[in-house]
Amino acid sequence: MHRRNFLKSSAEALAGLSLVGLGVEGSASKPTANHSLMAAEGTASQIGRPVRVVSIGLKNRSKSLEEVAQVVDSEGARGADVIALPEAWRGQTDQGSEEALKGPTIMAMSALAKKHRTYIVCPIDRKDGAQRRNTAVLLDRGGQIVTVYNKVFPWTPEFRLTPPVDPGQEVGIHQADFGRLGIAICFDIDFPEVWRGLADQGAELVIWPSAYSGGDALKAHALMHHYYVVTATQAPDCTVYDITGEELLHQKSAGINVSRITLDLDRGVYDRDAIDGREKCATRREKLFKEHGDDVVEEKYLEREDWFVLRAKRPGVSARELARSYGLVEKAELVRRCRKIIDKRRGWAFAEKGLQLS
Repeated sequence: MHRRNFLKSSAEALAGLSLVGLGVEGSASKPTANHSLMAAEGTASQIGRPVRVVSIGLKNRSKSLEEVAQVVDSEGARGADVIALPEAWRGQTDQGSEEALKGPTIMAMSALAKKHRTYIVCPIDRKDGAQRRNTAVLLDRGGQIVTVYNKVFPWTPEFRLTPPVDPGQEVGIHQADFGRLGIAICFDIDFPEVWRGLADQGAELVIWPSAYSGGDALKAHALMHHYYVVTATQAPDCTVYDITGEELLHQKSAGINVSRITLDLDRGVYDRDAIDGREKCATRREKLFKEHGDDVVEEKYLEREDWFVLRAKRPGVSARELARSYGLVEKAELVRRCRKIIDKRRGWAFAEKGLQLS
């Protein structure tokens, strides 16, 4: 897909933030609930909207399917909402490493997802009819395939494989029971349109399976779009970036790296200014804290950015929903609204014709 058309299709997905996933064949799936507006179900005694993420890193083809399945089984038994594995962890060779969606890898992980009632992100070197894809499969708590993400920007040596890897056509997110989950793979890191596409569709957590660690480029994406980024790599390591871009965790191991972290998807980043003026934003903010000081707290203030982070203080409260009810707009949404206003005033969308393409 031409880059301009890719950007256009990503921007169109913004309308209402209702396009939230890819089905097994890449079709859009509808959200089952808007969990950005409420505390997660079954967490009445928990503060915010916690999601337990496990990242499993291992070198390419260093462990058998059975060995990795044992680790996933063990982590599932400990309790997890999402378990992520690295890019093409079973290998991506010139011939013989491809397998279909109903192949042994996905079938094994499907059984474990169902057994432990957890989501699993399992990348494979996928045979897709006559095509070959670098794919990350998302399995839900029932072991069903709910998202098939095909790497939009394969690393160019992948085109020299037999058969070559074909690029994916679109980004998408899935409305999980804990929030909106997006996926990007390895070389996608270098293409901002992938990350903006995930943001425009309302991603709250992005899983990044990869062959390498990634580093600060991921920090930039988390910072610009205010979603969490969690990696699972062949390094093998795991890095987690906060919605502010801060590095929350980095762990690396010689064998299999297993990293665990709990993230609160109810936290939000807000600008002290607003579309209708700084004074109105300040008034709304002060009123929120005056009337709900026992419910929410300004967790941190980023002075140079002039941003603040809100989180809930007690169970049963959604900081994001409460802030919205007082007219406070999250920074990422503020940018989307401003883009729409400015593009309308200009008379055309900058993302469509304002880029100088080679």
